Amino acid sequence: MGIVDDLKLQYKSGGIAMQLIFWNIGLAVIYFLIEAFSKTAIAEINYWLLLSSSPSELIFKPWTLLSYAFFHGGLMHLLFNLLILNFSARLFLTFFTQKQFLGLYLLAAIFSGLIFVLTYFFFGNAGVLIGASGAIMAVLVAAATYAPLYQLRLLLIGNVKLWHIAAVFLLLDLIQLPANNMGGHIAHLGGAFFGFLFIKLLKNGTDLSLAVTNTINFFTAILKPKKGTPFKKVHKNPIQPQQKSAGKIVVKNKTQQQIDEILDKISQSGYDSLTKEEKEFLFRAGK
Repeated sequence: MGIVDDLKLQYKSGGIAMQLIFWNIGLAVIYFLIEAFSKTAIAEINYWLLLSSSPSELIFKPWTLLSYAFFHGGLMHLLFNLLILNFSARLFLTFFTQKQFLGLYLLAAIFSGLIFVLTYFFFGNAGVLIGASGAIMAVLVAAATYAPLYQLRLLLIGNVKLWHIAAVFLLLDLIQLPANNMGGHIAHLGGAFFGFLFIKLLKNGTDLSLAVTNTINFFTAILKPKKGTPFKKVHKNPIQPQQKSAGKIVVKNKTQQQIDEILDKISQSGYDSLTKEEKEFLFRAGK
């Protein structure tokens, strides 16, 4: 099994969080290469895909409320965000579903973007927003809001509670508000507030992630090609006597049973715990 096949398998089996990490890395590589070879081209990309704090530009480029969150301003910006995303997503998915994670991530990115644009009115902030920090802060704070006393063991520090980690990130943004990039730090805090609000509403029975799920389902149904239903002549077969099953227990075939065992192993110990043979088997089965 080659590196490419291994990456494909990780993409397929890693869930929404892993897929977002792959997309962020892929787009970052393209963005950094264009930036290195063509200043004119990167200026055009920044104009059309990054979020401007100017409300007039947002009216004509509404998609930038989301597209800005899939690009990063540098290698260190990308690496830091992806490390925190991986950490926060694992915590969040301990308690909630993949669909709720995706819904929170996308809605928080939009909310953070709107908060950034509002800084234009209150602080006269002029600039552009880039990066997924607001969405990632939302995921971290959401997990901390739901399980603030959840214990984590950090290298060189020891046992800490989840709310301690969230509080440190919030404090860092608050301290840096007077410095450069005020709008960006306010957007981070906006994402944190959205994560807190998401959990509070969820506890009261309102799942905001359903808005994203329903929207995706709607566009999927529209874009999915409709296949014609050709007329088929139906031949009625005589009823065959049913075979008796032992206690009516449905036994999975051997291949499916082995797939389930491997997926259980991934959920408990992670993808890296698989042997080379198990990875190859899962990849072949995925085809």
